[in-house]
Amino acid sequence: MSDDASGPFKTLQEATGYLDGLINRERSTDYAYVRLDLRPVEAILDALGRPEQSLSVVHVAGSKGKGSTCLMAESILLSLGERVGTFTSPHLVSWLERFRIDGEWVSEADLVAAVNNIQPIVDHLRAGPLETRPSFFDATTVIAFLLFAEAKVDRAVIEVGLGGRLDSTNAVSPDVTCVTSIELEHTDKLGETEAEIAGEKAGIIKSGVPVIVGRLRRDADRVVRGRAAELSAPTQVAGESFWAESIADSDDSLAFSYAEVGGFRVSGRLAVPGEVARWNAALAIQCVRALGAHEDDKIAKAISVGLAQCVLPGRMELLAHDSSVLVDSAHTAESAKALALALSELAPNGFELLLSVSADKELDSLLEALLPRARRVWLTRAEPTRSLDPERLASVVREKAPDLPLVVIDDPIEASREARVELPEGQVLCAAGSVYLAGKVRAALAVGNPDL
Repeated sequence: MSDDASGPFKTLQEATGYLDGLINRERSTDYAYVRLDLRPVEAILDALGRPEQSLSVVHVAGSKGKGSTCLMAESILLSLGERVGTFTSPHLVSWLERFRIDGEWVSEADLVAAVNNIQPIVDHLRAGPLETRPSFFDATTVIAFLLFAEAKVDRAVIEVGLGGRLDSTNAVSPDVTCVTSIELEHTDKLGETEAEIAGEKAGIIKSGVPVIVGRLRRDADRVVRGRAAELSAPTQVAGESFWAESIADSDDSLAFSYAEVGGFRVSGRLAVPGEVARWNAALAIQCVRALGAHEDDKIAKAISVGLAQCVLPGRMELLAHDSSVLVDSAHTAESAKALALALSELAPNGFELLLSVSADKELDSLLEALLPRARRVWLTRAEPTRSLDPERLASVVREKAPDLPLVVIDDPIEASREARVELPEGQVLCAAGSVYLAGKVRAALAVGNPDL
């Protein structure tokens, strides 16, 4: 064990402080994505007796949509009566969000106990050779496996953190895999083309294990299908094997229908607007179908019940207590286009935009997608060190839309509350640009806020 090993931790603050410390140490060291294999996460799992081997896993990778697909699959499985553990990242407000059992965050006591279990192993390995030195994400992934194994879940729904082939979560032996989408992201780590990135994400595909594939562009699609063929993995592709679409004669923008080549059909309602949400729902449905664990009529009923109540925190999220506010974490060209498309359905007369953008994100693409139909823009700084100065952001917005009303409020909590108070009756306030902002808005506009 290293000299700086500490514990046992008594409180959530102490335990998460330890995990935060792992992030800080990685930032101060040259941690590269590429490494020989998964030996660090495997070493922790070996020391714990391989808890992940007891899990039946749905493993989901993708540039966008993987978190939404995971939570939708969770909702369907819960409606089928299964006990479900779900691991997603990042969190918006609390570390507890990353680890869900039966749709609820794990308890503080359970997370503290799990951190105490792994801490001496992690510290011992971090003091040893580089090839088995665990990362922050190795540690949190193992915590998820440990929590779910101890809870004896029927199913574990696991979201890939980064890439797929070398991601810590790829230590599992899944029952179903899914690749939701491919776009240019993390090009310094995953590759400079969609084909190269697809190769990394297709690394989760396993021999003979069903793989569900989203609507990919040609180069990425070729790579993913090629990998599946090499491994004889049965493949179901969105837009070919199954479809999701809005219901044309419905006044409800959240109504959708799902159909498969084999004849299985179901209609229902989503809690999330937009075409992208419908396709993510289709991927989730197909993941559940591929498990082969439930009869068609029971799955159809679970889809109708589960998806209607599936809230995706910070992902096309209409606040449950205030449907005038849409919170999304869109920060790339593709996610901004998806958000703009959803807003065209949800707010056909335009919307007000609350925006904060991290310095390394695709600002031009984000603004090009969202500014044309915005009626007013509120600019803030969601995270003190990573977010762009809102005055600098304002200057860029003014260049692109000189006549658009702007309000600059540096504090994100104050900006959220002010924007909601001044929102005209019948209008929609859309918060976008970063995960940090999504978390701040949800906290600022929480139920019972005395200022609203």
